[in-house]
Amino acid sequence: MRPDLFFPLQQAAAESGSAFGVIGDWAVAVMNFLGAFGVGLLVLAENLFPPIPSEVILPLAGFSAASADGTFTWVEALIWATIGSVAGAYCLYGLGAWLGHDRTVRLLSYLPLVDRDEIDATIKWFNKYGYWTVFFGRMIPIFRSLISLPAGVERMSWWRFGIFTLLGSGIWNTIFVYGGYLLGNNWHVLEEAAGWFQYVVIAIVLILIALYVFYKLRKQARQRRASADGDEAR
Repeated sequence: MRPDLFFPLQQAAAESGSAFGVIGDWAVAVMNFLGAFGVGLLVLAENLFPPIPSEVILPLAGFSAASADGTFTWVEALIWATIGSVAGAYCLYGLGAWLGHDRTVRLLSYLPLVDRDEIDATIKWFNKYGYWTVFFGRMIPIFRSLISLPAGVERMSWWRFGIFTLLGSGIWNTIFVYGGYLLGNNWHVLEEAAGWFQYVVIAIVLILIALYVFYKLRKQARQRRASADGDEAR
């Protein structure tokens, strides 16, 4: 492993008042050892293990490409990052295909407050808008990886899935890799912005879950009252 790249990057981070953190240090070490190919492996791992944040890896890849001692260009980093994105997406697609439609529906039906007709309606919607869901989902934190599972479950056309994944991931990766390249020592600005975006997404998801639970509980309460009124009438 070449310390001549890793330590200048660490020094630059210290001078800018930022820090890579444990994951960042590990990512820099991998990129230092494997070059642009390491970027692809890191992004592949990020797809399979979402706690590894692409919002750190991608700007760091651009930052590494911009450094005087960089061993790869930002274009090489972008290409390998996108290859890693597509490869990781196909791994999860394969997992979804292995689970299959019937098994997935059966598992979902065991969840509390979830009705079979709602599952069927969601699947119908996904089959209608699935390709665009995959495209835009690649640019939304949390859903970036998970969107591959329903695509596999419903056996979405594998080559169309790959095209929409390539396009969506390419846009996301370009923003962060080239952004990190342009920002240099201020690469962490992208990470912070993505962090706030992720908080917004999480808040929206929690609100939607709360509204759904409220709706289902009210529906069940109405059904119980209707049943009780029917019993009294008899």
